Amino acid sequence: MASSLGLAIAYATIVGLASILSSGAAPTTDASRHTFNWDRTKYMYAFGDSYTFVQGTEGLATFSFIGDAFNFSFTPQELLEDEIVPKSSSSDGSSWTEFLTGCFQGKPSDCAPHQLWNFAFAGADVDKALLPLHHNFTVDLVDEVKQWVQFASHVVPHPAAETLVAWWIGINDTGDTLNRNLTETDFKAFWEQEMHSLFGAVQNAYDHDLRGTYLFFNVPPLDRSPDHLGTAVAPKYAQNILDYNAALAAHTAAFARAHPDVIVLSFDAHAWFSRVLDTPAQHGFTNITGFCECTDPGFFWFSAYV
Repeated sequence: MASSLGLAIAYATIVGLASILSSGAAPTTDASRHTFNWDRTKYMYAFGDSYTFVQGTEGLATFSFIGDAFNFSFTPQELLEDEIVPKSSSSDGSSWTEFLTGCFQGKPSDCAPHQLWNFAFAGADVDKALLPLHHNFTVDLVDEVKQWVQFASHVVPHPAAETLVAWWIGINDTGDTLNRNLTETDFKAFWEQEMHSLFGAVQNAYDHDLRGTYLFFNVPPLDRSPDHLGTAVAPKYAQNILDYNAALAAHTAAFARAHPDVIVLSFDAHAWFSRVLDTPAQHGFTNITGFCECTDPGFFWFSAYV
């Protein structure tokens, strides 16, 4: 299963984008001025957590493509010579970003027709000011963008017409808040704080000319993961995810309205995961309640949460 989930997410992303664009339901920008064209896209940038990261020869093993909190800076040469290590994602296979771009190994600049520049960090939350870091070397999403701004924005091209920027974060955040004794009102206020930090980072990328198409993913139904399925905390987890996703949708729409020069798209990972988990046989899965760190394609889950 290690590679199949990455492939499935990538395939669903492509199909979802095609469906969105053909129906005219997705971007909240003026489609008459510009539309997303995957064939024309040469550069893909990604920010997020373990669901998105790829391993790099200049990265921290099992955590990043390049750098960590203790090795935050890097030279242009280190970035350009950094190589993607194949089949080293959090599911022990290839990341969905690799399947989507076809950039599975080696220097991203050597990949064609799509280069993958992945700044996601495994274990990342949105903002260390709101939730504790998983490790003292973790780079949160706010700092992923700062890292790109300071050390990569002037090194790798990102022409708007040829650039896709993927944002997938919130998976750790919705889980890390489970032990907080907050009311439903408190939680919704907290997610607003998260959105302020998240879209502050998005704005930072925009302000440094990382534009083109922005693709936002919401949080899957991880209350159905083996580690939480059937537990007493699962209903609270499910609600956390729904509230986070609602806040994300509202702020994504607001960002789109405020930035008409950017094509803003959303991928409903929650709905897609739910559909697969509701009808596993249709997708080739025979086990959706357990996990197997193996190559058995019947298991949907590789670990307790991936």
